[in-house]
Amino acid sequence: MFADGAAPPPTFVLVLSILKNPRVYWALWTTLLFLTLAWGVFWTNELYDLGWRSFGNRPRSTDGLIGILTFPFLHSDLEHLWNNTATFFVLNLLLFYFYQEIAGRVWLLLYLLSGIFLWTFAQGGNHIGASGLIYGLAAFLFVSGLIRRHRLLLRVSLVVVFLYGGMVWWMLPIEKHISWEGHLSGAGAGLLLALLFRNRGPEPESFESDNETPDEDLPDWWRPEMERNEDQGERNEDLGSRGEDQGERGEAKPGVSHDPFGPLWTTTTTLRDGR
Repeated sequence: MFADGAAPPPTFVLVLSILKNPRVYWALWTTLLFLTLAWGVFWTNELYDLGWRSFGNRPRSTDGLIGILTFPFLHSDLEHLWNNTATFFVLNLLLFYFYQEIAGRVWLLLYLLSGIFLWTFAQGGNHIGASGLIYGLAAFLFVSGLIRRHRLLLRVSLVVVFLYGGMVWWMLPIEKHISWEGHLSGAGAGLLLALLFRNRGPEPESFESDNETPDEDLPDWWRPEMERNEDQGERNEDLGSRGEDQGERGEAKPGVSHDPFGPLWTTTTTLRDGR
């Protein structure tokens, strides 16, 4: 692949090192598999004019039952497909990377429940697009990160809010051609699964605050200034008396700190346990 003695490009080495991580590999593989199917369905339908969009999710219609399985792969136009691709790529990667143990089951249930909820509760129409599944992913990642007592997963929730917080408005009937029922159904499925799987997957962390006792002293910044000044005065007197004792023993000169870093690092705040 490369000339004799030539080193591979840094980008190539970086990509290989990333793909060697099984968690990253699994997340990318599952994400790209769905997107490949969605893009393949779109272009096959466009090139051969097969009319597959009629197989969307049509609520409470026996002819629309097949749409529970097919509607996430069908899109109205290229812009619709591209918008869903970009959002799905990020959210699905987050799911399969951070929730690897349960990601497969959660994804399949989101896929089925979002379509079932839409078919059951929506009011007519022919619903197509992966946005219902996308809303399910976003809701699961957000709620699951909040209830699991896990710092890293909580950060994932904040990332979802930062990137896609505006999605919440499209669960309301703002525009006629947008399936707000599909969005709401997906979000409901994600919320339900976040609660059902809250005790599975990543284990909760033991927060340091869990080990605090009611009798523990308050930090200095919380105490009144007068008390802090009194304590500081007592500490200064103790330091002075120790310096005098050392001077009498000949261990240090009177008025000179035995610790060369002492005068530089004196502070009115007491640091405990390295904090």
